[in-house]
Amino acid sequence: MGGHRIWVAAFLLKILSAPAHASIGMASRPGPKSHRSRIDEVNIMKSISLYTNNGSWLTKLHPFSKIFYLVAAIAVPLISGHLTVFLGVILLSILLLKSAGLVHRAFPLLAFSFTIILTVVIIQGIFNQKNMTILFSLGPIHFYKEGLLYAAHIGFNILNMLLSFAILVLTTSPSELVEELEKKGFSPKFGYIINSVFQIIPQMTGTMNTISDAQRSRGMETEGSLLTRAKAFLPLISPVVMSALTSTRERAIALEVRGFGGSAKKTYLYSHPYSKADHVLKALSILAVVVTLVLRVTHVL
Repeated sequence: MGGHRIWVAAFLLKILSAPAHASIGMASRPGPKSHRSRIDEVNIMKSISLYTNNGSWLTKLHPFSKIFYLVAAIAVPLISGHLTVFLGVILLSILLLKSAGLVHRAFPLLAFSFTIILTVVIIQGIFNQKNMTILFSLGPIHFYKEGLLYAAHIGFNILNMLLSFAILVLTTSPSELVEELEKKGFSPKFGYIINSVFQIIPQMTGTMNTISDAQRSRGMETEGSLLTRAKAFLPLISPVVMSALTSTRERAIALEVRGFGGSAKKTYLYSHPYSKADHVLKALSILAVVVTLVLRVTHVL
């Protein structure tokens, strides 16, 4: 009789612990909710990197070809020193992103830079030591031509670098880039640093959003006036920093377990051969840098 009671209690416990939507005979099967949870986990893992694999021609290029473009896009305007060259390269990068259907992903990356550029324009336009020619005035405040031109060089340089890096970051898988670097003889530690740079912003953003939601669920005000957000800053940033330190330690242990520091020669499952477009992009990038250097040395620019 006692054994019968134990069996009945175990049966009732099984029913109570089963999902509400599951029947008795199908309690072990995953329902729609668990399936959606797995999809959400996959999407979260994909969002760890800014890389977007939309099948465009830019994503199919070799990572080194895009690095050649990155170097040329930054070097050519700096060597020339002309605002028109800066503007031309910026428009070229926007057109490349537009052709790959990724221009909408690049603009959020540029959003934070506009505050910096506006600050530079105000400070340099008013207080630059070379200011002589008044361009316009806002009441008693005068903005000078020399300072605004200097600020324009800085602003265009920031936008150019961000857009050039956006082409590499948005269209290149971090793991593929690290793998190609290691094939060329770079240290795995260097590849790990590059991979971390690609992933740190999405990881920190995700952690910040998670902690912010957790703090709001506890009744903390994280939105509203500037004073309210300032009060919530320390309770939000402290867990983010601690989480980053904890994840760094866990990642170091995981890498050590997987033989990260091993001296044995690695083999690779995939290869990414150069296409005709890769050779064209590399040749044009090198040619652009060489021509700009020659024109600069000969004082044509």
